[in-house]
Amino acid sequence: MDTGNEPFADHPACVTPDGAAWLASAGTYPRSTPALWRERPDAPVVLPCGTAFDVVNAPAMFGRRMLDRLWAEGPGSGPVAVHRGRMLLFTAPGTAHRLPSLLEWEEWGARGREAGGGRTAAVPPLLCHGTGDAVTVPAPAGKPSASRWLVAPDTRHPWLPGPEILLWAAVRAARAAVRISIFPPADQDAKVYDVSRRR
Repeated sequence: MDTGNEPFADHPACVTPDGAAWLASAGTYPRSTPALWRERPDAPVVLPCGTAFDVVNAPAMFGRRMLDRLWAEGPGSGPVAVHRGRMLLFTAPGTAHRLPSLLEWEEWGARGREAGGGRTAAVPPLLCHGTGDAVTVPAPAGKPSASRWLVAPDTRHPWLPGPEILLWAAVRAARAAVRISIFPPADQDAKVYDVSRRR
């Protein structure tokens, strides 16, 4: 996408022309999205999932933990956006179908939460958008807002993590969130004594 005017091209979370072409390739009419962005580069669009990408939609804090794990200990991430308080991790097609069953198999999924399992309490529901779903994609350029890119697409063929990598990141993020103590919780009404002054 060459808009002829790239006012935010030096912003680290701006979509490059090649990245915009990749996003547009997901749509039914791939030429209409670049045309819209030429007229309104700050306009978000709704694009279908399942062909160019799937999306794993996580609560913002948990998604941030997953993203931190992917970059600190793993292979990095594909494009990542924030929309309405949720983090959208763009993944390889097929991830939306496979990830929920992997989470269940590892006992980190919905059935584990329903059973009241200890470790699964730290894993929030992950919404997986694949074939037949659509997501709102932030504008390629624009001022930071509630809908924005954290890791913007910058190539026509971005690397996209698959379900196994997302499972790995989700489990590590959940484990990092669980705080284990060998001491029972303090009684709120108990008196506290300074025993360091004992004779």
